[in-house]
Amino acid sequence: MDLTERFLRGLYSAVLYVLTPVTVYHLVWRGFRFREYFQRWNERYASYGQPQRRIDVWLHAVSVGEVNAAVPVVDALRRAHPDLRWLVTTITPTGSERVRALWGEGVEHVYVPYDLPGAISRFLRHYRPRLALVMETELWPNLLFGCRDQGIPTYILNARLSARSLRGYRVLAPLISRVVRTLKRIGAQSTLDGKRFVALGAMPGGVVDTGNLKFDIAAPEGLADFVRAFGDQAGQRPVWIAASTHEDEEAAVIALHRELRQRWPDLLLLWAPRHPERFPRVAEQAQTAGWKVATRRKSTWPNAGDDVFVIDTLGELMSFYACAEVAFVGGSLQPIGGHNLLEPAAVGTAMVTGPHLHNFAEISKRLKEAGALLIAEDAHGVGVALAELLGDPEARRKCVEAGRILVEQGRGALAKTLQMIDADLPVHGDS
Repeated sequence: MDLTERFLRGLYSAVLYVLTPVTVYHLVWRGFRFREYFQRWNERYASYGQPQRRIDVWLHAVSVGEVNAAVPVVDALRRAHPDLRWLVTTITPTGSERVRALWGEGVEHVYVPYDLPGAISRFLRHYRPRLALVMETELWPNLLFGCRDQGIPTYILNARLSARSLRGYRVLAPLISRVVRTLKRIGAQSTLDGKRFVALGAMPGGVVDTGNLKFDIAAPEGLADFVRAFGDQAGQRPVWIAASTHEDEEAAVIALHRELRQRWPDLLLLWAPRHPERFPRVAEQAQTAGWKVATRRKSTWPNAGDDVFVIDTLGELMSFYACAEVAFVGGSLQPIGGHNLLEPAAVGTAMVTGPHLHNFAEISKRLKEAGALLIAEDAHGVGVALAELLGDPEARRKCVEAGRILVEQGRGALAKTLQMIDADLPVHGDS
């Protein structure tokens, strides 16, 4: 560690220690909205009651989206190397719940600790991972420096870096440029993402264009039976889905459904808010709007008399996409950056979004150019596009076919990713 790095790390860590009370406030504030944030605080600060253990592969994924993107890698490695011991960390309770739903007790799970030197040191000493896989864009300095200092080969998988994020990281350029050079390889989602990591400070030879793992997504098992059961209960009527919506988009969803039902009076809205703490609130808003509302937890399926069906569960969004003729993918009417557009494409649902898609800039561009996605400039435009697709089966068919072809052509990131990390994959039983 050179003197400059020592100074930068010390300054960064000092700021974090000063801000430590804010982390407690954050947990309390989130806990009032989502009670799981009141639990397992010891993990946030790397205080463990169990004895130390040696982990073969540690994978970190922030939340549900990153966990889902990691599924092809984890499943492939667990099939090929069933004896490897896994640890999967997340930051959010929803990510934690998704890990348990996918892999149960087959992997160990804890929350990743805050990026405090002491907590990171305790975490790495406790689990002693032999390989670290980090999903997408988690450039925590103490975490990655700690892996380097302990000789843990570390890879970023499905790495993405938007132009906006690049500008933000440049404020900390002297530190972050050193952070990215601790990594063994960066598996970039695209050539453009790779170039941005190089601009951030990564060595060109350490960046591999693996492609986007989200193209390697598989349709849920039993999807046809799921769609059939849905139709048996909901009846044969038009259906649209508002997926991964954020709080500031909820009023727009209400207005869109009201407008669309003027043309299709029996239209059913499937509504999947992005954050679980919003589940009760969106159901309440739909009821206040005068509609009959059912939820997945209480009713299992919508019936023919329901106007809105709130999907208040995790891990079922792809299956419900397949039940709708057209989807609005949220996080796109405000500067959130959009959410996964490949899930509806993979199961054959036409798509509409708002204009804010910087988190999926290349994917949205390719989908639009292929004719698989309609991008509107505002909520009114989203309504126009939804009506266009609901009223034109041929237009929907063309969107669906274009999306499926694009997903199929985009597959291959999994094989490239596995090849990239193969040299550092532990052999179970080695010390």
